[in-house]
Amino acid sequence: MVLPLLYTLENMVNIKNVLVTGSNGYIGSLLVPLLKQKNYKVWGLDTSYFDDPECHFKKTTLPDKFIKKDIRDIKAADLKNIDAVCHLAALSNDPLGEINPKLTRDINLTASQKLARFAKKVGVKRFLFSSSCSVYGVMGDQEITEESPVDPKTAYAVSKVEFEKSLLKLADKNFCPVILRNATAYGSSPKLRLDLVLNNFAASAFTANRINILSDGTPWRPMIHAEDIARLFVALLKAPTDKVAGQIINCGRNEENFQIGEIAKIVKSVFKKTEVSLAVNPDKDSRTYKVSFNKLKKMLPEFKFKWTLQKAVRQLKTDWENNPPPTKVLTSRNFMRLRQLNHLIDNKRINQKLFWHHD
Repeated sequence: MVLPLLYTLENMVNIKNVLVTGSNGYIGSLLVPLLKQKNYKVWGLDTSYFDDPECHFKKTTLPDKFIKKDIRDIKAADLKNIDAVCHLAALSNDPLGEINPKLTRDINLTASQKLARFAKKVGVKRFLFSSSCSVYGVMGDQEITEESPVDPKTAYAVSKVEFEKSLLKLADKNFCPVILRNATAYGSSPKLRLDLVLNNFAASAFTANRINILSDGTPWRPMIHAEDIARLFVALLKAPTDKVAGQIINCGRNEENFQIGEIAKIVKSVFKKTEVSLAVNPDKDSRTYKVSFNKLKKMLPEFKFKWTLQKAVRQLKTDWENNPPPTKVLTSRNFMRLRQLNHLIDNKRINQKLFWHHD
């Protein structure tokens, strides 16, 4: 097939220099080494909320260049000589976003819009955005595709939807935005998070031989290992522009749609002494969504997922046996994003708007 001229030239663009926003985070700390292994020159940008020693789970790989900066303070000059952006920086989950919806909007939407405008202005060729399947909200048991209506239920999900729309409006023959609607992340990482369902269940099983499900166990969640998300970013950096330009892509695989109760059973299959209990009065979180990943499979037919839930739980078990977490890890700040931010605020290291105090 002969491609249109505007794609033929663009497909030949050689991406060398990649900026990863949120480079010190849960996914960013996995993406940076993968990009370096593929011989990209990697710039990292992160405000470094989670750089205290307590927040390090494994040794991290440093980017070639690092900019310590809040995404709200981004300047066009920070993007000089950058060929592609992998945009991960955000207030990173629904409970955190609900604490201050305005802050979530300022960081996840307004600052992201500024970043994208600067990226286009200075000549960045490809902009990959880490969105979320949580934008689908409450969809019951129906299978969701990229064409399904969005139904965001939280400030976090609303910010993702609104930035998707504004990013796609910037698309032209020189600027290629790609939106990754990631399934719920899980698995080990140098900057581990335990405020994610599988990791939370595994940590509870390891430390207390117990999993308390806060719902009735029936809500659906699509799942994907954080490293597989990082690997998809690399694959989509390399993909031909005509395949990916302006595309919204559900990132995960059909086999990893699970109900919350099933996730607990998988954890129990590794931590066999674990007791599982359902909530007597289920929480108000009504989100449930079962997602189709057929588009991704068709778009990247050669891509092979590395992880399954059970394999990831076994890895976490081995990691904790070799590097035991605090006894009360789920009530400590080590790997819980909201607790760490509250710690920084309480100790007057950051202010209520989450900016660093400077002497």
